[in-house]
Amino acid sequence: MAETPLPPPDAVPAPSVTAEPFGKLADGTPVERWTLVAGGTRVRVLSYGGIVQSVEVPDRSCRYANVVLGLATVDEYVEHPDPYFGALIGRYANRIAGASLPLGDRTYPLPANDGPNCLHGGTRGFDKRVWAAAAAPAAPGAAALLLSRTSPDGEEGFPGTLDVRATYTVTAEGALRFDYEATTDAPTVVSLTNHSYVNLDGEGSGSVEDHRLRIAASRFTVNSPTSAPTGEIADVAGTPFDFRTARPVGAELRSGHPQLLIGLGYDQNFVLDKGVTAAPEPVAEVSSPASGRALRVLTTEPGLQLYTANFVCPSFTGPSGRAYRPGDGLALETQHFADSPHHPHFPSTVLRPGEHYRSATVYEFTVR
Repeated sequence: MAETPLPPPDAVPAPSVTAEPFGKLADGTPVERWTLVAGGTRVRVLSYGGIVQSVEVPDRSCRYANVVLGLATVDEYVEHPDPYFGALIGRYANRIAGASLPLGDRTYPLPANDGPNCLHGGTRGFDKRVWAAAAAPAAPGAAALLLSRTSPDGEEGFPGTLDVRATYTVTAEGALRFDYEATTDAPTVVSLTNHSYVNLDGEGSGSVEDHRLRIAASRFTVNSPTSAPTGEIADVAGTPFDFRTARPVGAELRSGHPQLLIGLGYDQNFVLDKGVTAAPEPVAEVSSPASGRALRVLTTEPGLQLYTANFVCPSFTGPSGRAYRPGDGLALETQHFADSPHHPHFPSTVLRPGEHYRSATVYEFTVR
């Protein structure tokens, strides 16, 4: 079906970046909510965890809805951290097996917050920190927000002082772009991502099993029973992980494949055919036959973690007031592979002094 771009900038509100108070943490630290408007898209971001709380885009009838799962208050985000709704993930996205980091001639112990593994940067990863936030320079017609913080040496067990900058931009075309940068004063590992759960029919509208998904990946990394990679890279052909041609997310969700049983659904890293690239390239597309909304994902990263919200439960209620269930959203986490420090044949995540970590991902919204 033909795609129609979002309304031109002269038909929508002028670009803007605004901030408002959004509560406080238990220790009194204030949290802000920033609103970015450009190109017919409105995005709300919290200084707590770099969380994308909402992304509002139109459907084929020009009706706007928030298409990412989230919570209504900062207290709820603090009380319910495990789904990582919309969060900026670091210092290391996904799992490091055995909660141990081999680096050089040392092994650094990390928090075991996911069975035996360290998940998403540990017990208090980047998703549970308050970031310095400020409006950032942007191209004509765009709106941008800069989030920054310094992660001290030894935070959550990771070596090296890491200076991190994350720029969220809503472009003149209505896309949402994430640009990550980092430098270190000692060898460390870095892999940053965003953990938004997408539902193109609107937050709180139910299952995404009918969403159609395509991923440009001929291989995937095989998981152990603890969901950390074994190191094996397998072909997608003949498996439920073959999304090279678009098909419904739920087409083989209940196939009984051993890898799906481990995660109670999709929780798998796809080895993108393009590998690491200097500029974001298209790697995935998801669309909803019901609303007509479509999302194309472009990234510089070599991997994409597909997670179908398998452990989201009805105790979570979104801003719509509706309870969430497993499968009510899907995360497309652009990343380097999980547990790369233990598998030298995976693309390296090591960052050394004098080097500059850069990563970029773009979410392009269209209607069909």
